Amino acid sequence: MEENRKAQLLKLLRSRDAYVSGQELCEQFGVSRTAVWKMINQLKEEGYEIEAVSNRGYCLKSAPDLTSPEEITSRLTTDWAGRTVYHFGETGSTNIDAKRLADEGAPHGTLVVADTQTMGRGRRGRGWESEDAGKAVYMTLLLKPQFSPEYASRVTLLMAMAVTAALEEVCEGQSVQIKWPNDVVINGRKACGILTEMSAEPGYIHHVVIGTGINVNQSSFPKEIEQTAASVLRETGKMQPRALIIARVMFFFEQYYECFVQTHDLSALREQYEAHLAGIGREVRVLDPKGEYTGVSKGITDSGELIVEKEDGTRVEVYAGEVSVRGLYGYTA
Repeated sequence: MEENRKAQLLKLLRSRDAYVSGQELCEQFGVSRTAVWKMINQLKEEGYEIEAVSNRGYCLKSAPDLTSPEEITSRLTTDWAGRTVYHFGETGSTNIDAKRLADEGAPHGTLVVADTQTMGRGRRGRGWESEDAGKAVYMTLLLKPQFSPEYASRVTLLMAMAVTAALEEVCEGQSVQIKWPNDVVINGRKACGILTEMSAEPGYIHHVVIGTGINVNQSSFPKEIEQTAASVLRETGKMQPRALIIARVMFFFEQYYECFVQTHDLSALREQYEAHLAGIGREVRVLDPKGEYTGVSKGITDSGELIVEKEDGTRVEVYAGEVSVRGLYGYTA
């Protein structure tokens, strides 16, 4: 209850340009002035700059870049996505945490967030460790869908769309695109990676977890990825609150997901997805276990496969494997 009140207090203070009186806060939360004062002091201890003026009330002047449940919740505008938040200063993997919480009964829409993780994984089991504590977004959204397991992989594309939409809001004037199927790039460099995992049995999904890492306030990267990685800060010159980006990703994901579950495909979202698809109409190289081949990207199918037209005019729908876009990125997935 106390955490919920703090989130509501932050949301109220953030919504006002003027001071909010102590009396209004007492009435809003049904607590005493002493309780309000206590919550204000707790927020100050966490780094929030709140000005208190006698006979006028309280005014939020600035906020630290936190991803606490209160900070995220105070920015949410969703019905279910992210409404239950677990935060870790450091964890092995938010995907692993989310799967554990799912087994313990955590509800659909639960969000797990960490400031750093030490056992992160990418596609094909690649390991990586974050070296940017408190600067990037590391989060996993837990879903408990009612649809068939065969449709689950498509939610990766929904998350890529949601991240793209959120980053466009804070990267005004920059190119934000989706590199099929699970990356988002800013100005051609990788800013986000997505890893979706599922627990299921024939015909039934226990849960799906969508792990998402977004580079937000990093000013530099390790030498091996210095030329191929992007962050919001590096591309725009401006730092952004990570909680704001998380909240906006949740907002867009909820919208896209609700649309998706009507048909279990991307038919209603395909045009919007392709409008942000990097490399569409350009040459791609498909790295497939059966062999490499080149062709031209023609967009995606309603099911989310990448359509590649080979030199002989035949079209291939790429479901698995890795796709590298020649001449567009400085990296390969």
